[in-house]
Amino acid sequence: MKEKKDDNGNIGSAPIRRREFLRRVGTYLAGGGVLAVGGAAATKVKGKDEAHLYWQIDPSKCIQCGRCETSCVMGVSAVKCVHALRVCGYCDLCGGYYRTGAKVLDTASENMICPTGAIKRKFVEDPYFEYTIDEALCTGCGKCVKGCSSFGNGSLFLQVKQELCLRCNECKISLECPSGAITRVSAPLAYRLKDKA
Repeated sequence: MKEKKDDNGNIGSAPIRRREFLRRVGTYLAGGGVLAVGGAAATKVKGKDEAHLYWQIDPSKCIQCGRCETSCVMGVSAVKCVHALRVCGYCDLCGGYYRTGAKVLDTASENMICPTGAIKRKFVEDPYFEYTIDEALCTGCGKCVKGCSSFGNGSLFLQVKQELCLRCNECKISLECPSGAITRVSAPLAYRLKDKA
């Protein structure tokens, strides 16, 4: 309450009138509004920079530990196997397709390295086969990548698929990655292919 003269000229405590109250509130809100707009602008600038950064795996650092499959916050990991066709040897005995020591080169599950059957192969000509990845079946376990790197030319590698990724502020996989292979990269590197690395 503010001391004011009433209609008779007497000094006393009079309630603040509506117009004065609204003027004071407006002054406070204007000051707060400037702060809010400044804060929003700062957030927008920060958000704009971060909107162009993507979580991605450096294929040269990845050790195929299996944490991409188990650590992603998504139900099925946003990490998928990618096949660099220009690097592939189109081998009949593919280390990323068959288990080590497979007794027969057929598509029986006991001979396959992929637990979900995400790697498909198609005959090209003797002795060449073309391999493709069914992303809907791939869980990002990295078993095929490890096999291809150990017994092949390394044409299979893991990559974060940006259309599936939530772009978490701190990627849980990156926090648990023992080799530090997952980092934030700029948009031109978001789909860095192994044959371009």
